[in-house]
Amino acid sequence: MKIAVAGTGYVGLSLAVLLSQHNKVYALDIIPEKVKKINNRISPIKDKEIEEYLKEKKLDLKATLDYQEAFQDAEYIIICTPTNYDEETNKFDTSSIEDIIEKVLSMDIDTTMIIKSTIPVGYTEKIKEKYKISNIMFAPEFLREGSALYDNLYPSRIIVGEKSQRAEKFADLLKEGALKKDIETKFIGNTEAEAVKLFSNTYLALRVSYFNELDTFAELKGLNTREIIEGVCLDPRIGNHYNNPSFGYGGYCLPKDTKQLLANYKDIPENLIEATVISNDTRKRHIANMILKRNPKTVGIYRLTMKSSSDNFRSSAILDIINYLTSANVKVIIYEPALKDDLFNTNEVIHDFATFAKEADVIVANRLEPDLEKYQEKVYTRDLYSVN
Repeated sequence: MKIAVAGTGYVGLSLAVLLSQHNKVYALDIIPEKVKKINNRISPIKDKEIEEYLKEKKLDLKATLDYQEAFQDAEYIIICTPTNYDEETNKFDTSSIEDIIEKVLSMDIDTTMIIKSTIPVGYTEKIKEKYKISNIMFAPEFLREGSALYDNLYPSRIIVGEKSQRAEKFADLLKEGALKKDIETKFIGNTEAEAVKLFSNTYLALRVSYFNELDTFAELKGLNTREIIEGVCLDPRIGNHYNNPSFGYGGYCLPKDTKQLLANYKDIPENLIEATVISNDTRKRHIANMILKRNPKTVGIYRLTMKSSSDNFRSSAILDIINYLTSANVKVIIYEPALKDDLFNTNEVIHDFATFAKEADVIVANRLEPDLEKYQEKVYTRDLYSVN
């Protein structure tokens, strides 16, 4: 079967690799460098399994800049383009999705489009009405940056926003490429599937915020955060997972998804969703204040990425913390191997770690790494378990 995947970020590329084990897959992107890398079996993103599969597995995968080449004769066209949250309009920018839909419609082909991009609740049904089409459905993804292919190989669940034969066939394609067996699968309405995605990510954001606020309480009261968390998490209803304090939730998904869900709550009573969004900002301000209490002249930011084994720092919590520190007239230097330039915004980037560690009065690290061990007296972190 020929399948097209539009967009080669974490979602698109992991799906393209997964499905190309058993199908002919064309991956469409607008960036020539990414297309070239994929065709040379080099991953343009940092993801252990994607890197391994591109290098070692026999994949029927071709990347292209030509949408007609990608879409012609494709039974499924999976849309994985970015939907950034627009703070002015209080909603996702879905223009990239509609661009793909319009390209498909211009070709007059018999295909089924599947939206994997994150979208507002109710979007798919509105698109059906806008374009007078029925050959489109939504299927949420539940992937972590840096382990997207792993999460496709061992999915927690598969959800497709349609109860139909073509929806079942698509789910079977995902299962065929996975290594996990007996995957929980649900076929529900498009709008319900959209809600599942946003409510899932908002719960994760809420859980991050909960343990961060617990940690703030313990830090200011001089209590042992670890002992409190482990005592709380012995309750099986809470569970000993996703409980490692951090500087706040960040990345591409949680900040924008929580804000979109909050926007969807317009005219609907709520307190918790808004509190989750506000709590994250409060946490970042608290972290900045605790750093400033050390009266540093120079603060060293160890990695802009908030996760180990990641090269992505979009909407990273540390970016707001840097802004708080610089507004307090503190010099900020950055150690981030993913950066090649000598400046990030107005802050100096130090490429040599030893020089960076020597110049910093305080080293701020969201997650501890082995090379920080010899500088423990300088390090400020809330990391307890060295897990993301």
